[in-house]
Amino acid sequence: MTFEQFVAAQGQPLLRLAFVLSGDRHLAEDLAQTALADAHRHWQRVAAAQDPAAYVRRMLVNAHLSWRRRRWTTERPVERTDPGPPVADHGQAVVDRDRMRILLAGLAPRARTVLVLRYYADLDDAAIADALGITASSVRATASRALAALRGATTPEALEETR
Repeated sequence: MTFEQFVAAQGQPLLRLAFVLSGDRHLAEDLAQTALADAHRHWQRVAAAQDPAAYVRRMLVNAHLSWRRRRWTTERPVERTDPGPPVADHGQAVVDRDRMRILLAGLAPRARTVLVLRYYADLDDAAIADALGITASSVRATASRALAALRGATTPEALEETR
């Protein structure tokens, strides 16, 4: 498989994964571009991997986690911006997705990444562990704690605080 064929087949799924991880369309484009640029630079090694898509997905996850770590030391927002209320005329699904985005944004980067890879990318614990460089038991423990945190944050009182 050539790099161009790989991008044609995996470019959009990588971009969607980056968007779900970051919650920002522009950052998602940057993350996907970074992962694909790194993959192109090391294409011989990537193409020789057992699963090139998993290899590049790990590159994307690593780029996302690196960005999250760097952001806290380089960006200093002056004022918190309010995204405003969700648009109600698009239905309850939009409201639910917005709530989930807010709740996921409140999780630690690793916890958010584990949940996104498990429920959005539909990876099993072993694949998530491989993508993050941790053990499968750490994946299960992180997912359990993250889900407990989400459950605790979905009480009516907690949801009112996010509005």
